[in-house]
Amino acid sequence: MEFVDSIPATRAGHPRPVPGREAFRSAPRATMPAVADPRAAQVRRYESGQLVWRVQCGDMINRERCVTVLVQDNQVVLVGPPGETARLTAGQLGQLRAALNEAAKLTER
Repeated sequence: MEFVDSIPATRAGHPRPVPGREAFRSAPRATMPAVADPRAAQVRRYESGQLVWRVQCGDMINRERCVTVLVQDNQVVLVGPPGETARLTAGQLGQLRAALNEAAKLTER
């Protein structure tokens, strides 16, 4: 587990180095697919240097959850809500489809 300094350097009045942050900044980012679907762009982000897509959804009793898509070892990984069912609207399904498509294109490189 890595702890991240939550107080910006400008607010604190002086820059404070955070252990391990140098490695995070220099970590290479995966190249974005050449043709990006705008529906996937809304849910795409980098988390700890890893490109992930998080698609909002609900569970069977309408609690907010998400389905996560990522690429690991040239394979697409789909992570659903832990131990639950993901209920998606037509719009959320379009976002998931676009995210899976972009992830699949990354594995082909």
